[in-house]
Amino acid sequence: MTGVVDVVVIGGGQAGLAAGYYLRRKKLDFVILDAQEEPGGAWQQTWDLLHLFSPAAFSSLPGRIMPAQPGEEYPDAGHVVEYLTDYEQRYNLPVHRPVRVRAVRRDGSRLRVETDTGTWSARAVVSATGTWWRPFLPAVPGREVFTGRQLHTTGYRSPSDFAGQRVVVVGGGNSGAQIAADLATHDGIDLTWVTQRPPRFLADDIDGRALFDAATARRRALDEGRTDTGGVASLGDIVAVPPVREARDAGLLKAQPMFERLVADGIQWGDGTSAPADTVIWCTGFRPALSHLAPLGLRATRGRIATDGTRAVGEPRLHLLGYGDWTGPASATLIGVGRPARDAIQQIAGLLD
Repeated sequence: MTGVVDVVVIGGGQAGLAAGYYLRRKKLDFVILDAQEEPGGAWQQTWDLLHLFSPAAFSSLPGRIMPAQPGEEYPDAGHVVEYLTDYEQRYNLPVHRPVRVRAVRRDGSRLRVETDTGTWSARAVVSATGTWWRPFLPAVPGREVFTGRQLHTTGYRSPSDFAGQRVVVVGGGNSGAQIAADLATHDGIDLTWVTQRPPRFLADDIDGRALFDAATARRRALDEGRTDTGGVASLGDIVAVPPVREARDAGLLKAQPMFERLVADGIQWGDGTSAPADTVIWCTGFRPALSHLAPLGLRATRGRIATDGTRAVGEPRLHLLGYGDWTGPASATLIGVGRPARDAIQQIAGLLD
């Protein structure tokens, strides 16, 4: 398949759909290229008991409030997939799948988007591939000598997969806390939870709404040149969603300091003490999935691309959406991606005019 359009959006998850919503309102000719076979983006790949940090009404994309999930204050991943599927259909967004984008190149006054099904020519491109597809594993000594199983957050599904095992969960963020809570409440699993710093639980009445407000205040302060980045909540703090709260209150979430190395049969701290392990789960975050943009020569530090808002500094026809605070406050969240998506499409419409 080949085509000539105004805009190509790469990625059909929440960020790509938010961009599609505003492109539709601007009446621009566009396509969304999604590598997944079904709607829902990375939410299709999460663990069974993952829940949002915010109530449904505060976890919505522009134009369509997420309906509440019966019996759940914080919707689960399956409910999010249903919502994104409905969103895509409601706005009749032109999503092509499965289509894997291999490269984006300059082609005179246009950009050429090369895929496994053909080539698209566009006047502008929105990259919205997210980070889930590029998990980060830290360079901890001994990873190559450990004889047990190692997996990242992306490979975790259910505690039943680890029955009777000694499991080490590494990471003090929300993913680490949720997976540790999931395992801790399952009989027959010996859990060790290790974190780089003592875990910080937000007050029980604080959820993703406060984190979004804090991220917005922090971004505003940085844009204004202020060192006071504001807000008591941080995106690195742990939201006490019900499963985490229950495990914490039951005394099942006791974090240990980060170990120094892996050994053949477990982990070892700097003072020589050790703990046996059959499995290590690395809840250590992600990096932006931007390999398709390599031909443009824009890569800067830490795998990022220099941006002014969402616009790539070195290529004004390219916008990056949904990768984190550097492409908009809380833009990697459902509640946060709408505003930078609106701004990106506004700029693209101005450029095309």
